[in-house]
Amino acid sequence: MDVLELTAIGSGQQDLVGGKAAGLAGLIRLGERVPDGFCVTTEAYGAGEVPRAEVLAAYERLGGGPVAVRSSATAEDLPHASFAGQQDTYLDVTGGEALIEAIEACWASLHSERATAYREANGIPHDSVRMAVLVQRMVDADVAGVLFTADPLTGSRSASVVDAAPGLGTAVVDGATTVDHYVLDGTQDDGTQDEERGCLTPARLKELRAAGDRIKDLLGAEQDIEWAYDRDGTLWLLQARPITTLFPAPPPSDKPGPRLYVEFGHVQGMLQPATPMGMSTLKSMLAGMLAAFGLTVEIVDIGGRLYGDLTDALRDPSTRQRLVKLMAVDFGPRAQKAVEHLLEDPRFAPRKTPRTRNAAAMKAGPKAAAGILGALARPARARARVFGEIERLRRQPVADPATTAELLDLVERDAESSTLADAIIWPVVSGLAVSAALPPLLKGVASEDEIHTVLGGMPHNVTIEMDLALWEVARRAEPHREMLLGTPSSELAAAQLAGRLPDFGLHDFLQRYGTRSAAEVDVGVPRWAENPTPVFTMLANYLRVTDPEQAPDHRFERAADRAESMLTDLTLRARRKQALRGRLAGFFLRRSRELSGLREAGKFAGLYALRDRRRRLLLIGAELQAKGLLADAGDVMFLELPELRTAVETGTDLGDTIAARSATYERELRRRTVPVALLSDGTDVETLLPAPPSEGRTLTGTGAASGRVTGRARVVRDPSDASIEPGEILVAPTTDPGWTPLFLTAGGLVTETGAVMAHGPTVAREYGIPAVICVPDATSRIRSGQLITIDGATGTVTLDG
Repeated sequence: MDVLELTAIGSGQQDLVGGKAAGLAGLIRLGERVPDGFCVTTEAYGAGEVPRAEVLAAYERLGGGPVAVRSSATAEDLPHASFAGQQDTYLDVTGGEALIEAIEACWASLHSERATAYREANGIPHDSVRMAVLVQRMVDADVAGVLFTADPLTGSRSASVVDAAPGLGTAVVDGATTVDHYVLDGTQDDGTQDEERGCLTPARLKELRAAGDRIKDLLGAEQDIEWAYDRDGTLWLLQARPITTLFPAPPPSDKPGPRLYVEFGHVQGMLQPATPMGMSTLKSMLAGMLAAFGLTVEIVDIGGRLYGDLTDALRDPSTRQRLVKLMAVDFGPRAQKAVEHLLEDPRFAPRKTPRTRNAAAMKAGPKAAAGILGALARPARARARVFGEIERLRRQPVADPATTAELLDLVERDAESSTLADAIIWPVVSGLAVSAALPPLLKGVASEDEIHTVLGGMPHNVTIEMDLALWEVARRAEPHREMLLGTPSSELAAAQLAGRLPDFGLHDFLQRYGTRSAAEVDVGVPRWAENPTPVFTMLANYLRVTDPEQAPDHRFERAADRAESMLTDLTLRARRKQALRGRLAGFFLRRSRELSGLREAGKFAGLYALRDRRRRLLLIGAELQAKGLLADAGDVMFLELPELRTAVETGTDLGDTIAARSATYERELRRRTVPVALLSDGTDVETLLPAPPSEGRTLTGTGAASGRVTGRARVVRDPSDASIEPGEILVAPTTDPGWTPLFLTAGGLVTETGAVMAHGPTVAREYGIPAVICVPDATSRIRSGQLITIDGATGTVTLDG
């Protein structure tokens, strides 16, 4: 079938007619007004020659005259990739010969440089794409443009956006002219009141918004719609495709809106999505952790990321100001600015609400007080209890039940009891509390940069100990330097797992730290013990360190010496201000050095439970694979526990569910930015803030580790295969403990998100390397090899070359 009328295209024929033609045919079936036309199908493209007779006959049936000839590739107008402007369109094509040439040109555009690059960026195999061509009667346009049923800049689903210009719509979509821009949000001044405003009347704006709402509801997704009004005032729809750039909206809530959702993952240095099984585990873990503090926060999954509903705290007169301080300490400056902005939003004005007694909070209160005060009074004893509990968890013998059903029972029970022992929780909280107390206690005495210096070279940090242990492995591996630097990391990993490598200490390292990985809080992610490829990549980085002064252990010692010196200096300064204040400052400064390093201990301890849960889930997955219910044991990570129960008990094949979720997960892995704060209508709160002033070649963020350094940038988005030369400045979206071994060779750190007390800045301070966090678009504005200067005191990154 080489040529098919638009009205003859049925549902499910996208492989034959491509995305654009399939979308327009769908609109016709829904009763919408679409210009007549026909499609030269992918079967004709596969034959390699335009079916001349059939095309000319269809053109004659269309009445001849000017037509639009547009690409309609199979990978086009997809839910996750629009391909807008990537392949060619030809307008006002008149005559049979010109039509044949335009079709051939559309075919050729499938292999243009821009279309090829777009497919690669979206993970679409080149050999999977075929081209159909859409031919439609031209609309004699009086005015034309684009309608977005949601605001593509803010993400708001409460507003529609229209760009319009007189004549053909190409001027709008090509950006070739100044357009009239309308935001239709339902308010009285949403562009429909002023008869003189722009090229669209209020009546036409109203008609466009109604059409958009109708099509969105019919197709089940927000739409990017091209339209035109002809000289008679009739509205024609020229294209409708999903808006692919929107971050997913929060799930519907039965609570009064609007709601505020703050993202939790970036605090842990995790911007990538969690697998469905990982998400269910994370929810239970976070709920258990919050319950230990007597807190109840609704946790929701948005785009595979963890968000907490903080609306009630924002509206509560007694907690709203404290929430801003909480954002600064625990969520970072980006979240803090977003919440501060909403304090002035009348929709989040303070409301008096009936107070209920929180039994969990009342129960947790005395326990928390006793645990925190005990750690402050006897920090060495508190540390001993923490590390004793971690060692107990590491050595604890674990047995797996014999049957799949028993394994699943155990996994479900563990999911309901994801809490850490008090022996770990309260010393960790104590360390966080004393660090948070330093800025107000030392106000007027010490700068933030000086306080950061005190928090450098911090002892008792399990992540730092891990990094230094890997450095020791690298030193022992020096005799095998040539092999380790000349063999791909993946091959070395396979040899290690097969027992074919010489023993230079890596086996013992993986025994202790093999539960770790990047994005390690997701049970769906392989651990280093399963795939040590990233560890070999990091070892190669360490082996490139030849300057003794750059040795990580020496850098850590220097940072610790500077911290101790600054602690003494700040204590004396505070005493000169006021004796009592000086004693308090000295006490808290000393306790910060004795307890703050424990902040990594809680997460590290929790990894043992995740290790066991992952192993058991994979055992269940292997059994289902043996029964033909899963293609791979790891597919179990794309199910949720109730679904897994159904598969185990009834033998239900969930292959379609797994395939759909796996595709969504892969798509979200490619997402470069994740909103730190969302409203319930999908609005990214940061887009509502005033744009920061541009200062030429200086990028502004937040200083998180003191110092100033100039070096070549190394932009890294995935730590598993990252090579960093000694002294290069690591530029990353974010970092978690799985990234931190890279810091041992880095000269500095720049991230796009994070918090001062998050993993990345904390570890940067330990090694005495400067860090600037929350630099917008750092990974796209800075290129690898570029000379940059970062200043942890001013929070700036200067592009030097």
